[in-house]
Amino acid sequence: MMKDLDQTENPTKVLLTQIKVGNYKIRNRFVMAPLTRCRADDINGVPNDLHIKYYTERASEAGFIITECSPISQSANAFPRACGIFSQEQVKGWKNVCQSVHSVDGKIFLQIWHCGRSVISESIPNNFPIGPSPIRNRHQGRLNNIFADYNTPIELTEEQILGIVENFRNGALNARDAGFDGVELHAGNGYLIDNFLRDCSNQRSDIYGGSFENRCRFPLMVIDTLIEVFGNEKVGIKVTPIGRFNDMYDSDPISLYKYFLNELEKRKIAFIEIARMDHRPVPNFYGVEPKDQIADVYEIFRESFSGIIIGNCGFTFEEAEKFVLEKKIDMISFGRMFIANPDLVSRYKNDWPLNFPNEKTFYTPGKEGFIDYPHF
Repeated sequence: MMKDLDQTENPTKVLLTQIKVGNYKIRNRFVMAPLTRCRADDINGVPNDLHIKYYTERASEAGFIITECSPISQSANAFPRACGIFSQEQVKGWKNVCQSVHSVDGKIFLQIWHCGRSVISESIPNNFPIGPSPIRNRHQGRLNNIFADYNTPIELTEEQILGIVENFRNGALNARDAGFDGVELHAGNGYLIDNFLRDCSNQRSDIYGGSFENRCRFPLMVIDTLIEVFGNEKVGIKVTPIGRFNDMYDSDPISLYKYFLNELEKRKIAFIEIARMDHRPVPNFYGVEPKDQIADVYEIFRESFSGIIIGNCGFTFEEAEKFVLEKKIDMISFGRMFIANPDLVSRYKNDWPLNFPNEKTFYTPGKEGFIDYPHF
């Protein structure tokens, strides 16, 4: 994969250099991070005209877009008004988004997702969250800006696990039909794939629990399914090795994720997005701080994966440049900065000041705080 720093009209602006991701030549190293925004219809989860404008504005400048997490079924969705990928109406809505993004020469990957145990029971049809083991998430969840306790999940049977793999296959087929350039599997932040990976939430004694190999089995089955649909060069993944969000922890994250990333290396997937910390402060019930487990996730895991590594979470431009020049990472996914600055790349290129995001409108319906941030 091409990762050398190409020439750019401003050689001090390293994030403007081109890079190859899978079989795509990407114009710069800016990635729009996956961001839950809750702007779809509350009933059908169909992307609308707001999403077309939101993603297209940012795609006109970013190297590529990773969408908000998109559930593979109604019971996989923890967020009211999230855009799904399990109905034909949703496919049609996403197709309009993809066509618009492509009209400005943008690239867009769908983040495909199952919430696992981290869902308020009232927001899913059967009212029963699921997980690898009946271990409750002790954090609280958001339901329409009200926080509530999670319930203990129902332990999945082996047959049900295979059924969820098929749900991911159908979601990937829908994403391909909608015109996405690829998919990113959400394997972090305490959702279903993450629940299987880490030993705080997976205490099974069958082939899906115990050893690193067993805990990675279901996540790799899903990855292999996505590859069958899209090809390995159009599949990525997001991981949060030391994140505590949604009451997550692993007793040996270095060994676990080195094994997992080595398996992803064998599959030659397009990229791995690695979050270096939690996106907001959360309770830590485990008596050890994330940084005490791994001080620098990129330094630790760089040797385990030779493909594109995307740094994520709280990067400034200066930090991003430093990490890219040191070859710890290859690209940066910006979240809050892209929320507030549809022209983020131009602001970086020209040293223009940044808009500040309004957190009160992150998850509210309508255009306010979604498509009304000004260009410079």
